[in-house]
Amino acid sequence: MAITDWPESERPREKLLSNGAANLSDAELLAIFLRTGMAGKSAVDLARELLKCFNGLMGLFAADQNTFCAMPGMGPAKFAQLQAVLEMARRALEERLKSGDTMSSPKSVRDYLRLSLQGKKHEIFVGIFLDAQNRAIASEELFHGTLTQTSVYPREVVKRALYHNAAAIIFAHNHPSGIAEPSHADEILTQTLKQALALVDIKVLDHFIVGSGTAMSFAERGLI
Repeated sequence: MAITDWPESERPREKLLSNGAANLSDAELLAIFLRTGMAGKSAVDLARELLKCFNGLMGLFAADQNTFCAMPGMGPAKFAQLQAVLEMARRALEERLKSGDTMSSPKSVRDYLRLSLQGKKHEIFVGIFLDAQNRAIASEELFHGTLTQTSVYPREVVKRALYHNAAAIIFAHNHPSGIAEPSHADEILTQTLKQALALVDIKVLDHFIVGSGTAMSFAERGLI
């Protein structure tokens, strides 16, 4: 049955307009993005299949073009639309970080990092450079690694921090395994970077590890 044949109160678009987006399921939200289904499948049915295949929204968001377009009913146009939506969301969160004290809004930092890093197949090490009021100046991917590790060079990190005239920095990297727990190497790296940046009077405020559905904070664990 097509969605247009459903009772109006059950149609995703009408439910969103009446009750707000937060009251819709992942499949209903995705169905609104898809707009149409396929022969014998409503947009909600198709959305449910996509979420099952990609193990949820973050898996879908992290899919590359070839994998996404291989799914029935998907194609380059839908992939481009999805990437545009994700980039707009990422930029909106980045604007929020730049507009106020990041340390007073840890949820915004976590949301931004999860959207940027969760679900990636390789480790990515990023830095959020902050001014003296802890407002974000810029966010950069500093190093791109393999499935298991990233080579991070303190001298290059210091150079980028000085380039941005940063007073502080927040580090983050993802664990492709999905487990957001620091390894001994992660702890050593964090202390090495902290000591290197201290020589040029730049503070390391935190280091997040992004896993599946969460972002672990070194500061909250007392590891900074």
